[in-house]
Amino acid sequence: MTTRPVRTRRPRASWWALVVDLALVLVFVLIGRSSHAEALDPLGVLTTTWPFAVGLVVGWASVLGVGWPPAGPRAGLVVWVSTVVVGVLLRVASGQGIEPSFVVVTAVVLGVLLVGWRLVAGLVGRRRGSGRSA
Repeated sequence: MTTRPVRTRRPRASWWALVVDLALVLVFVLIGRSSHAEALDPLGVLTTTWPFAVGLVVGWASVLGVGWPPAGPRAGLVVWVSTVVVGVLLRVASGQGIEPSFVVVTAVVLGVLLVGWRLVAGLVGRRRGSGRSA
């Protein structure tokens, strides 16, 4: 009986997906700071980013804990909700302001980014897969 090298491929895909997620959270922060005329200095960007990065890591830990493929849309939903909820709670706990409109915009933008790339990647993967068999 042969075994499939599932473990050797999975960490690579996980790291790639994590890098994409972190980059998209950073894009969200940079767009937000820029649209509010806040400086894009490293300390300011880090101050705004860390709560959402922690939320992202919590979501990732949850996804990996249940063994879901991290680049899948189901994982994206968990990562998205965790990033928003934990990120907003940590902003409040750290004295960073939030408004209801901020929470709505945060949820929508991060949903589009964190779930959206996974949906697009899934569609592209299916399209490539069906093109090979045709």
